[in-house]
Amino acid sequence: MALEPGVDPAKRIAELRRAHDAYVTAGTVDGPVRPVVADSWRRSARARVRPEATVEVELVDDALVAHRESHPLARVMPLVRELTSGYARDGEHLVAVCDAHGRLLWVDGPPGTRRKADLMNFVPGARWAEAVAGTNAPGTAITVDRPVQVFAAEHFCRPVQAWTCSAAPIHDPATGRVLGAVDITGGDRLAHPHSLAFVEAVARAAENQLALLQPRPAAGRAQLSALGRDEALLVVEGRKVRLSRRHSEILVLLAYRPEGIGGEELLTELYEDESVTPVTVRAELSRLRALLGPELLLSRPYRLAQPVDADFDTVTRRLAAGTVTAAISTYAGPLLPASLAPAVVRLRRRLADQLRAALIARGDPGLLADWAYSPWGEDDLAVWRALAAALAGAGRAAAMARVREIDAWQRT
Repeated sequence: MALEPGVDPAKRIAELRRAHDAYVTAGTVDGPVRPVVADSWRRSARARVRPEATVEVELVDDALVAHRESHPLARVMPLVRELTSGYARDGEHLVAVCDAHGRLLWVDGPPGTRRKADLMNFVPGARWAEAVAGTNAPGTAITVDRPVQVFAAEHFCRPVQAWTCSAAPIHDPATGRVLGAVDITGGDRLAHPHSLAFVEAVARAAENQLALLQPRPAAGRAQLSALGRDEALLVVEGRKVRLSRRHSEILVLLAYRPEGIGGEELLTELYEDESVTPVTVRAELSRLRALLGPELLLSRPYRLAQPVDADFDTVTRRLAAGTVTAAISTYAGPLLPASLAPAVVRLRRRLADQLRAALIARGDPGLLADWAYSPWGEDDLAVWRALAAALAGAGRAAAMARVREIDAWQRT
């Protein structure tokens, strides 16, 4: 909780400002700083966010309109507005919804409050991801994937410290992937547990609405989500199955090879250790068959009995069709990032290389920034160079600084 009952807000703000100044000058967290905020300050510092920085607007005019209209959260905005309009109007707060990269898509609220927020670029099209805007509720909520309230001087950047905000991530109900976040921003009165509970309830309502609007999977087709997660999620006949890491690797390979794969080949594709015997593979497959049911997993060769829609295959198909924007919107991260299985490592590298090559060839600054500011792209020198070439002004200078930093680090 950002502000305990009975605590004088002015006193707490003064304490937090002293703690913030101490962290900026000495790198030490001292005073009444909550762990979630202290961790965010450290991430902000590692990302080279300047305490005096103001965020930049990345999407404007037609690009902003097109992104909003195509975004999955556009379908639930009527519900979000219905639930929050009174709260925002009566409290003179702003209600904002951002995408998974922290870009604000919609900002609603009283004109006077919006004009004040304009001064810090809290406007549609601006990127408020934690890696570029420092500690803030929507950006930090996306980073830690849970509801977050940020009170006054808990913000890493000083131009934002007059505000308090509460935000909660919104997930795709089918895959669990973060689609964005809903945020309420205003003054000190927001520093209350009711504000955080309210915004979390709005996010859950949005997820429920998405589930109702989502088309049912094609009959007989299972859905496999393995991008950006160490343990894949399989949805089959309305049942969600969270797989172990080894079972995730097996399902990915079987989805990639629908014609089937023999036991000996599966052994070499799964294990680096040549001492592992076929008995180990058979035992894993036996446990997987017990989990999924014998009607789904067949043998001789090992294969799936019904078609599977895999998220990594969707990215590949969209790239092949030339729809790079759709491909990167589906790419939730590297394929089973913790996996060391040789076949998964090859697939992971191939998919990432194809996607980043398409992004560099396209040269779109928004798409390049989506990759560069992601956890998997923060040290990608080629993409950062392409981003710097696509930008102008202060944005290009910041990207070039990151290019020099990565280049120096890779040379050591």
